[in-house]
Amino acid sequence: MKLLLNESPLQVLPSLATKIGLNEAIFLQQLHFRLLISKKVRDGHIWHYKTYDEWHVEEFPFWSTTTIKRIIRKLENEGYIISTSSYNRMVNDKTKWYRIDYSKIELLADQNDQTRGPQCTLKKGQCDSSSEAKLDLPITKENKRIKKDTVGKHPDVVSIINYLNEKTGKHFKASSKATERYVNARLREGYELDDFKNVIDYKVTEWLHNAHWNKYLRPSTLFNATNFENYLEEYRGATEKRNPPVHTVAQPFELDFSKGEV
Repeated sequence: MKLLLNESPLQVLPSLATKIGLNEAIFLQQLHFRLLISKKVRDGHIWHYKTYDEWHVEEFPFWSTTTIKRIIRKLENEGYIISTSSYNRMVNDKTKWYRIDYSKIELLADQNDQTRGPQCTLKKGQCDSSSEAKLDLPITKENKRIKKDTVGKHPDVVSIINYLNEKTGKHFKASSKATERYVNARLREGYELDDFKNVIDYKVTEWLHNAHWNKYLRPSTLFNATNFENYLEEYRGATEKRNPPVHTVAQPFELDFSKGEV
């Protein structure tokens, strides 16, 4: 039964949201994830670039473009993100490049640690009921499994494996080190979530009902460096054949001398 998380989840720390605002924390966290896999390096810094409309369509469809502009402007004014359009090749290109001022985030984290106050150092059960130690969840098998599957992973890893399982009816685990290694390697090369879905859809169409090839609908085959690039090119080629570009033939310009001068 499908309940939750068929898409890339948006994650945010409550402590960050408390400091800078919930919307700003969500945006900043998502920008951080994009910077982790970005290959755009300029002047010694890693950048991620998007237009406001692309932020809306690709990342935050639940916010209006106006809201996104307001969030970005606030983060810029407070110094958490640095943006520029100077790396665009065309003067009229309005795409903005973004990076995070991580030194500013570190200062924010230091302030957060100082406001927590002294931690309880007594034995278990001897701390006051208001102590932070009392807020910890009990360590259960289920909590350990959830932590193992999610902490430190790029959110697209889980989404990609869930999508593969959904399309193939198989049960691969995002927590598998080998699977995670294949997916993360392609993400670091700059491939996007839609690229993975296109490869999965294309090979499922070819192999799902073939007894021999069905077994190759697996991460180690689909997301292998050479295979992934080849499969993606096959998908693009097949898409172009189904939807060939329409070329319009320019009509020769003819002068009409029958009307005389205007």
